Amino acid sequence: MRAIWKGSISFGLVNIPIALYPATRREELKFRLLRKGDLSPVNYKRVAENDGKEVPWEEIVKGYEYEKGRFVVMQEEDFSRVDLEATHTVDITDFVLQEEVDPMFFNKPYYMEPGKGGEKAYLLLRDALRDSGKIGIAKVVIRTRESLAAVKPSEEGLVLELMHFAEELADAPALKIPAAKAPAKKELEMAKALIEGMTSPWEPERYHDDYRDALMKLIEEKVEHGGELPEKPKAAARPSKVIDLVSVLQESLAKAQSKKPAEKKKKAKGARAGKKAA
Repeated sequence: MRAIWKGSISFGLVNIPIALYPATRREELKFRLLRKGDLSPVNYKRVAENDGKEVPWEEIVKGYEYEKGRFVVMQEEDFSRVDLEATHTVDITDFVLQEEVDPMFFNKPYYMEPGKGGEKAYLLLRDALRDSGKIGIAKVVIRTRESLAAVKPSEEGLVLELMHFAEELADAPALKIPAAKAPAKKELEMAKALIEGMTSPWEPERYHDDYRDALMKLIEEKVEHGGELPEKPKAAARPSKVIDLVSVLQESLAKAQSKKPAEKKKKAKGARAGKKAA
C-alpha cells in the first residue's frame, strides 16, 4: 500500500517524520444508467445552461458564485497562492482529554507510520497519550484542503483522525427531544438489566454489511433467472407505538438471557473443535 501523504508530527520542539495510510475501505457496488428499451448505457454530458451546448473539458473553468448569477473565475495558480502554513506537518497545538470530545467531530482515520529516525519519539508519544487518556488536536493540509485532526494512540501505533470544524456540524433545533423526566424505577432497572444481558466483548469482525451482501445475492439471482425474480411477499409491518414499555422490556430481557447460554455453548463447541484439530 502506498502512503497518501508524507510529513511530520510537530508538538513543542519535537518533530516526528511520518507517513499516512488509509485506515478504511468501502467497496461500493457500481451501477450504470441504462436506456430501458435496449439497456444501452447512458453517458453524462457537460451542458452549458445558457445555450444547452455541450462543453469540452478544455473550455471549463472553476468559478465561485459570490452573488446570484455572478461568478469570479479561479485559476489553479490562485489556489496555490493561498498561504497555508505547515503543509507537510501535523501541527499539534493542544492536548485534550479524549472523553471531552463529542464523537460527532471525528470523521476519517488514517494509520500513521514513523519515518526513519522517528521511531523512538513516535512510541514515546503513543505511550504518553495512552497513559494520559489524551489526544493531540492539530491542523493538517492533505490534497490542498486544511482539516482539523486528532492524533490518537491505537493498540500498536498512532492514528490520525480527520475531524469536522465546529461550524461544519449542523444544529438540531427541530428535533423533538422529550423534556427531562425521571423514568420509573422498575423500567430503569429493567433497561439496565437488558443492557447488561446484551453486553459482550467488542469483536468488530462479527459485524458485516448485510445490505451489500443481500444486494449482491439478489443481483446474482437476477442474472441466473434472466433478469426476472418472483415477487417477494411483503413483510408484516412493525408496530409504530410502544403501548406497554414494561412488557416490551421483559420480553426483550428474556430473549437476551436465552441468547447468552446459546452463544457460550457455540463458543465452547468451537474451542473444542479447535483443540481436536490441533
